[in-house]
Amino acid sequence: MKKPGSMKSLEDMGRARLSKNFFFRDFLHSEIADFYRIPNIPDDPDLAIEAGRRLCEELLEPLQAMFGRLHIRSGYRSAAVNEFGNKNKLNCSTNASSAADHIWDRHDFDGCMGATACVVVPWMIDTYRDEEEWQKLAWWIHDHLPYSSLCFFPKLWAFNIQWHERPKRVIQSYVRPRGTKPGMANWQGDHSKFYEGLPRLRN
Repeated sequence: MKKPGSMKSLEDMGRARLSKNFFFRDFLHSEIADFYRIPNIPDDPDLAIEAGRRLCEELLEPLQAMFGRLHIRSGYRSAAVNEFGNKNKLNCSTNASSAADHIWDRHDFDGCMGATACVVVPWMIDTYRDEEEWQKLAWWIHDHLPYSSLCFFPKLWAFNIQWHERPKRVIQSYVRPRGTKPGMANWQGDHSKFYEGLPRLRN
């Protein structure tokens, strides 16, 4: 698929189905792009769609099956949108760091593919009040899904979830307590005690 050069071709790209419940259009919204009028369109739609499919099929679909409908805060960022966000301190990393992350249509330093979305789980907001309860969700994902990285934020318990060809399996949080990574004492083993009371996975 070529980079869209018209509204009609952009519309067609947005119809690309990434998984049972998600389409590419679900991930194209960006406040940076909207406010500053920067097109959020991939240079390599085929790579963006393939990375997005892996993110949706392997991570977002199981999450939605477990907790109900997800709210997508942000997903794909074009290199132009991300670069503008980085230069203007709008919570975007450099393009090099964001490749195979929020920039789905660029490989990273090692030539690997990846994709990240920032999501909110409304069920968690409705069920728990203590911000430190983010661990319930983090440890469930850690024990059940092939994520590469997770990063939790204070507002709405939003978090970045990344699929990557070579998963790092790192959890970070801007809310106490902090997360984990390979080599830390809390990384291995069964963490089910942290997520008692969560619903059962629905097939």
